[in-house]
Amino acid sequence: MANHEARRIGDLVREGERSFSFEFYPPKDAAGEEQLWQAIRELEPYRPTFVSVTYGAGGSTRDSTVRITGRIAAETSLTAMAHLTCVGHTRAELESILDAYAAVGIGNVMALRGDPTEGPRALWTPTEGGLTYAEDLVRLVRSRGDFSIGVAAFPEGHPSAASLDHDADVLVAKARAGAEFAVTQMFFRAADYFALVERVRSRGVDLPILPGIMPILNLANIRRQGELIGTDVPHEVVARITAHEGDPAAMRAEGIAIAAELCDELLAGGAPGLHFYTLNRSKATREIFAALNLSV
Repeated sequence: MANHEARRIGDLVREGERSFSFEFYPPKDAAGEEQLWQAIRELEPYRPTFVSVTYGAGGSTRDSTVRITGRIAAETSLTAMAHLTCVGHTRAELESILDAYAAVGIGNVMALRGDPTEGPRALWTPTEGGLTYAEDLVRLVRSRGDFSIGVAAFPEGHPSAASLDHDADVLVAKARAGAEFAVTQMFFRAADYFALVERVRSRGVDLPILPGIMPILNLANIRRQGELIGTDVPHEVVARITAHEGDPAAMRAEGIAIAAELCDELLAGGAPGLHFYTLNRSKATREIFAALNLSV
Protein backbone atom coordinates (compact mmCIF):
# COMPACT_ATOMS: atom_id res chain seq x y z
CA MET A 1 0.00 0.00 0.00
CA ALA A 2 1.37 3.40 -0.97
CA ASN A 3 2.29 5.46 2.05
CA HIS A 4 0.00 8.40 1.20
CA GLU A 5 -2.97 6.06 1.19
CA ALA A 6 -2.59 5.55 4.93
CA ARG A 7 -3.79 9.15 5.28
CA ARG A 8 -7.18 9.28 6.96
CA ILE A 9 -9.35 12.01 5.48
CA GLY A 10 -11.17 12.52 8.78
CA ASP A 11 -7.84 13.42 10.41
CA LEU A 12 -6.69 15.59 7.48
CA VAL A 13 -9.89 17.66 7.56
CA ARG A 14 -9.66 18.16 11.32
CA GLU A 15 -6.00 19.20 11.29
CA GLY A 16 -6.91 22.80 10.61
CA GLU A 17 -5.44 23.14 7.14
CA ARG A 18 -8.02 24.10 4.54
CA SER A 19 -9.15 21.02 2.65
CA PHE A 20 -9.55 21.11 -1.14
CA SER A 21 -10.93 17.99 -2.79
CA PHE A 22 -12.17 16.83 -6.18
CA GLU A 23 -14.89 14.36 -7.11
CA PHE A 24 -14.90 12.13 -10.21
CA TYR A 25 -17.30 9.50 -11.53
CA PRO A 26 -16.58 6.18 -13.26
CA PRO A 27 -16.62 6.76 -17.05
CA LYS A 28 -18.83 4.74 -19.37
CA ASP A 29 -16.30 4.03 -22.14
CA ALA A 30 -12.64 4.26 -23.20
CA ALA A 31 -12.95 7.89 -24.36
CA GLY A 32 -14.49 8.83 -21.02
CA GLU A 33 -11.70 7.01 -19.20
CA GLU A 34 -9.07 9.00 -21.11
CA GLN A 35 -10.88 12.25 -20.25
CA LEU A 36 -11.00 11.22 -16.57
CA TRP A 37 -7.25 10.53 -16.42
CA GLN A 38 -6.49 13.79 -18.20
CA ALA A 39 -8.53 15.64 -15.54
CA ILE A 40 -6.73 13.74 -12.76
CA ARG A 41 -3.32 14.59 -14.26
CA GLU A 42 -4.28 18.26 -14.60
CA LEU A 43 -5.60 18.51 -11.04
CA GLU A 44 -2.92 16.45 -9.26
CA PRO A 45 -0.50 19.46 -9.10
CA TYR A 46 -3.10 21.26 -6.94
CA ARG A 47 -2.26 18.74 -4.19
CA PRO A 48 -5.84 18.16 -3.06
CA THR A 49 -6.46 16.80 0.41
CA PHE A 50 -8.30 13.91 -1.27
CA VAL A 51 -10.19 12.89 -4.37
CA SER A 52 -13.30 10.73 -4.47
CA VAL A 53 -14.90 8.40 -7.01
CA THR A 54 -18.68 8.08 -7.06
CA TYR A 55 -20.82 4.98 -7.20
CA GLY A 56 -23.52 4.65 -9.85
CA ALA A 57 -27.24 4.40 -9.14
CA GLY A 58 -28.26 0.93 -8.07
CA GLY A 59 -24.63 -0.12 -7.63
CA SER A 60 -24.19 -0.05 -11.41
CA THR A 61 -20.56 1.04 -11.38
CA ARG A 62 -19.28 -1.09 -8.53
CA ASP A 63 -16.41 -2.76 -10.38
CA SER A 64 -15.18 0.39 -12.12
CA THR A 65 -15.43 2.42 -8.90
CA VAL A 66 -13.19 -0.13 -7.15
CA ARG A 67 -10.80 -0.31 -10.11
CA ILE A 68 -10.45 3.45 -10.68
CA THR A 69 -10.11 4.29 -6.99
CA GLY A 70 -7.48 1.58 -6.62
CA ARG A 71 -5.59 2.88 -9.64
CA ILE A 72 -5.58 6.44 -8.27
CA ALA A 73 -4.18 5.08 -5.00
CA ALA A 74 -1.51 3.02 -6.80
CA GLU A 75 -0.42 5.37 -9.60
CA THR A 76 -0.76 8.91 -8.23
CA SER A 77 0.21 10.91 -5.16
CA LEU A 78 -3.47 11.46 -4.35
CA THR A 79 -5.39 10.20 -1.33
CA ALA A 80 -8.43 8.43 -2.78
CA MET A 81 -11.86 7.91 -1.27
CA ALA A 82 -14.35 5.43 -2.71
CA HIS A 83 -18.11 5.82 -2.45
CA LEU A 84 -20.37 3.01 -1.30
CA THR A 85 -24.18 2.89 -1.28
CA CYS A 86 -26.81 0.61 0.21
CA VAL A 87 -28.71 0.41 -3.09
CA GLY A 88 -29.03 -3.05 -4.61
CA HIS A 89 -26.64 -4.75 -2.19
CA THR A 90 -27.04 -7.27 0.59
CA ARG A 91 -25.00 -6.89 3.78
CA ALA A 92 -22.69 -9.71 2.59
CA GLU A 93 -22.11 -7.94 -0.74
CA LEU A 94 -21.31 -4.68 1.04
CA GLU A 95 -18.81 -6.52 3.23
CA SER A 96 -17.11 -8.03 0.17
CA ILE A 97 -16.90 -4.59 -1.53
CA LEU A 98 -15.28 -3.15 1.60
CA ASP A 99 -12.79 -6.04 1.58
CA ALA A 100 -12.05 -5.27 -2.10
CA TYR A 101 -11.40 -1.62 -1.22
CA ALA A 102 -9.06 -2.62 1.60
CA ALA A 103 -7.23 -5.01 -0.75
CA VAL A 104 -6.41 -2.21 -3.22
CA GLY A 105 -5.26 0.17 -0.48
CA ILE A 106 -8.37 2.28 0.00
CA GLY A 107 -8.71 3.40 3.61
CA ASN A 108 -11.36 6.10 3.10
CA VAL A 109 -15.02 5.44 2.28
CA MET A 110 -17.99 7.75 1.61
CA ALA A 111 -20.96 5.86 3.07
CA LEU A 112 -24.27 6.78 1.40
CA ARG A 113 -27.75 5.37 1.46
CA GLY A 114 -27.82 6.15 -2.24
CA ASP A 115 -30.68 6.98 -4.57
CA PRO A 116 -33.18 4.45 -5.87
CA THR A 117 -32.46 3.43 -9.46
CA GLU A 118 -35.46 5.58 -10.52
CA GLY A 119 -33.88 8.71 -9.02
CA PRO A 120 -33.58 10.63 -5.73
CA ARG A 121 -37.29 11.42 -5.46
CA ALA A 122 -38.46 7.82 -5.98
CA LEU A 123 -39.81 5.83 -3.04
CA TRP A 124 -36.96 4.19 -1.11
CA THR A 125 -37.23 0.44 -0.59
CA PRO A 126 -34.32 -1.42 1.01
CA THR A 127 -32.74 -4.37 -0.76
CA GLU A 128 -33.73 -7.68 0.82
CA GLY A 129 -30.90 -8.69 3.13
CA GLY A 130 -29.47 -5.18 2.80
CA LEU A 131 -29.43 -1.99 4.83
CA THR A 132 -32.06 0.72 5.21
CA TYR A 133 -30.17 3.85 6.25
CA ALA A 134 -26.76 5.46 5.69
CA GLU A 135 -26.36 5.28 9.48
CA ASP A 136 -26.51 1.45 9.21
CA LEU A 137 -23.87 1.52 6.47
CA VAL A 138 -21.59 3.73 8.59
CA ARG A 139 -21.80 1.13 11.37
CA LEU A 140 -21.03 -1.69 8.93
CA VAL A 141 -18.01 0.14 7.47
CA ARG A 142 -16.80 0.91 11.00
CA SER A 143 -17.03 -2.78 11.92
CA ARG A 144 -15.26 -3.99 8.79
CA GLY A 145 -11.90 -2.30 9.13
CA ASP A 146 -10.02 0.85 10.00
CA PHE A 147 -11.71 3.05 7.41
CA SER A 148 -12.10 6.82 7.70
CA ILE A 149 -15.77 7.42 6.91
CA GLY A 150 -17.43 10.35 5.18
CA VAL A 151 -21.18 10.91 4.73
CA ALA A 152 -23.46 13.19 2.72
CA ALA A 153 -25.04 16.39 4.05
CA PHE A 154 -27.86 18.46 2.58
CA PRO A 155 -27.87 22.25 3.17
CA GLU A 156 -31.45 22.51 1.90
CA GLY A 157 -32.51 19.17 3.38
CA HIS A 158 -32.69 15.75 1.76
CA PRO A 159 -35.74 15.46 -0.56
CA SER A 160 -37.26 12.81 1.73
CA ALA A 161 -36.56 14.64 5.02
CA ALA A 162 -39.65 15.77 6.94
CA SER A 163 -37.96 19.05 7.90
CA LEU A 164 -34.55 20.70 8.14
CA ASP A 165 -34.43 19.70 11.81
CA HIS A 166 -35.16 16.07 10.97
CA ASP A 167 -32.46 16.23 8.30
CA ALA A 168 -29.97 17.54 10.88
CA ASP A 169 -30.96 14.73 13.28
CA VAL A 170 -30.12 12.18 10.55
CA LEU A 171 -26.69 13.75 9.95
CA VAL A 172 -25.96 13.81 13.69
CA ALA A 173 -26.96 10.12 13.93
CA LYS A 174 -24.46 9.30 11.15
CA ALA A 175 -21.75 11.17 13.06
CA ARG A 176 -22.54 9.31 16.27
CA ALA A 177 -22.44 6.01 14.34
CA GLY A 178 -18.83 6.73 13.34
CA ALA A 179 -18.74 9.22 10.45
CA GLU A 180 -15.70 11.52 10.71
CA PHE A 181 -16.66 14.21 8.18
CA ALA A 182 -19.43 15.15 5.75
CA VAL A 183 -19.56 16.55 2.22
CA THR A 184 -22.61 18.53 1.14
CA GLN A 185 -24.78 18.27 -1.91
CA MET A 186 -24.33 21.20 -4.30
CA PHE A 187 -25.96 24.49 -3.22
CA PHE A 188 -25.80 28.14 -4.25
CA ARG A 189 -26.42 30.17 -1.08
CA ALA A 190 -23.70 30.28 1.59
CA ALA A 191 -26.42 31.02 4.17
CA ASP A 192 -27.91 27.54 3.60
CA TYR A 193 -24.55 25.92 4.34
CA PHE A 194 -23.91 27.96 7.49
CA ALA A 195 -27.44 27.26 8.77
CA LEU A 196 -26.82 23.51 8.35
CA VAL A 197 -23.53 23.76 10.28
CA GLU A 198 -25.33 25.67 13.04
CA ARG A 199 -28.10 23.04 13.27
CA VAL A 200 -25.50 20.29 13.70
CA ARG A 201 -23.43 22.29 16.22
CA SER A 202 -26.56 23.05 18.25
CA ARG A 203 -26.97 19.29 18.67
CA GLY A 204 -23.55 19.04 20.28
CA VAL A 205 -21.72 17.57 17.28
CA ASP A 206 -18.60 19.16 15.76
CA LEU A 207 -18.51 17.06 12.58
CA PRO A 208 -16.46 18.88 9.89
CA ILE A 209 -18.78 19.64 6.95
CA LEU A 210 -17.15 20.30 3.57
CA PRO A 211 -19.26 22.37 1.16
CA GLY A 212 -19.79 20.75 -2.26
CA ILE A 213 -19.24 23.16 -5.16
CA MET A 214 -20.82 22.74 -8.61
CA PRO A 215 -20.15 25.67 -10.97
CA ILE A 216 -23.08 26.47 -13.28
CA LEU A 217 -21.70 25.84 -16.76
CA ASN A 218 -25.09 24.88 -18.21
CA LEU A 219 -28.08 26.50 -16.50
CA ALA A 220 -30.69 24.06 -17.86
CA ASN A 221 -28.70 21.03 -16.66
CA ILE A 222 -28.14 22.49 -13.20
CA ARG A 223 -31.81 23.44 -12.83
CA ARG A 224 -32.89 19.93 -13.83
CA GLN A 225 -30.46 18.34 -11.38
CA GLY A 226 -31.45 20.83 -8.68
CA GLU A 227 -35.12 19.89 -9.03
CA LEU A 228 -34.21 16.22 -8.60
CA ILE A 229 -32.11 16.65 -5.47
CA GLY A 230 -33.98 19.52 -3.87
CA THR A 231 -31.43 22.27 -4.55
CA ASP A 232 -32.79 25.70 -5.40
CA VAL A 233 -31.08 27.84 -8.02
CA PRO A 234 -31.71 31.35 -6.66
CA HIS A 235 -33.40 33.95 -8.89
CA GLU A 236 -30.45 36.32 -8.61
CA VAL A 237 -28.08 33.59 -9.88
CA VAL A 238 -30.39 32.81 -12.81
CA ALA A 239 -30.67 36.53 -13.60
CA ARG A 240 -26.89 37.01 -13.66
CA ILE A 241 -26.36 34.09 -16.03
CA THR A 242 -29.32 34.73 -18.34
CA ALA A 243 -28.19 38.36 -18.72
CA HIS A 244 -25.58 36.88 -21.10
CA GLU A 245 -28.09 34.82 -23.12
CA GLY A 246 -26.76 34.20 -26.62
CA ASP A 247 -23.12 34.47 -25.54
CA PRO A 248 -22.11 30.99 -24.26
CA ALA A 249 -18.60 32.11 -23.28
CA ALA A 250 -19.93 35.00 -21.19
CA MET A 251 -22.59 32.76 -19.58
CA ARG A 252 -19.90 30.25 -18.64
CA ALA A 253 -17.62 32.99 -17.26
CA GLU A 254 -20.48 34.31 -15.12
CA GLY A 255 -21.09 30.78 -13.77
CA ILE A 256 -17.42 30.53 -12.78
CA ALA A 257 -17.53 33.99 -11.17
CA ILE A 258 -20.63 33.06 -9.14
CA ALA A 259 -18.95 29.83 -7.94
CA ALA A 260 -15.78 31.72 -6.97
CA GLU A 261 -17.81 34.28 -4.99
CA LEU A 262 -19.60 31.46 -3.16
CA CYS A 263 -16.25 29.79 -2.36
CA ASP A 264 -14.86 33.09 -1.05
CA GLU A 265 -17.87 33.61 1.21
CA LEU A 266 -17.70 30.03 2.52
CA LEU A 267 -13.99 30.18 3.34
CA ALA A 268 -14.32 33.64 4.91
CA GLY A 269 -17.15 32.29 7.09
CA GLY A 270 -15.07 29.41 8.41
CA ALA A 271 -15.84 26.46 6.12
CA PRO A 272 -13.06 23.85 6.57
CA GLY A 273 -12.48 23.63 2.82
CA LEU A 274 -14.12 23.10 -0.57
CA HIS A 275 -15.15 19.93 -2.42
CA PHE A 276 -15.44 20.36 -6.20
CA TYR A 277 -17.80 18.29 -8.35
CA THR A 278 -15.57 18.15 -11.44
CA LEU A 279 -17.77 16.13 -13.85
CA ASN A 280 -14.42 14.53 -14.89
CA ARG A 281 -13.07 17.75 -16.36
CA SER A 282 -10.50 20.05 -14.78
CA LYS A 283 -10.96 23.39 -16.55
CA ALA A 284 -13.78 24.90 -14.45
CA THR A 285 -12.13 23.88 -11.18
CA ARG A 286 -8.80 25.37 -12.30
CA GLU A 287 -10.59 28.60 -13.30
CA ILE A 288 -12.21 28.86 -9.85
CA PHE A 289 -8.81 28.32 -8.19
CA ALA A 290 -7.40 31.13 -10.35
CA ALA A 291 -10.29 33.45 -9.43
CA LEU A 292 -9.72 32.70 -5.72
CA ASN A 293 -5.96 33.25 -6.09
CA LEU A 294 -5.36 29.75 -4.69
CA SER A 295 -1.89 28.77 -5.82
CA VAL A 296 -0.84 25.40 -7.16
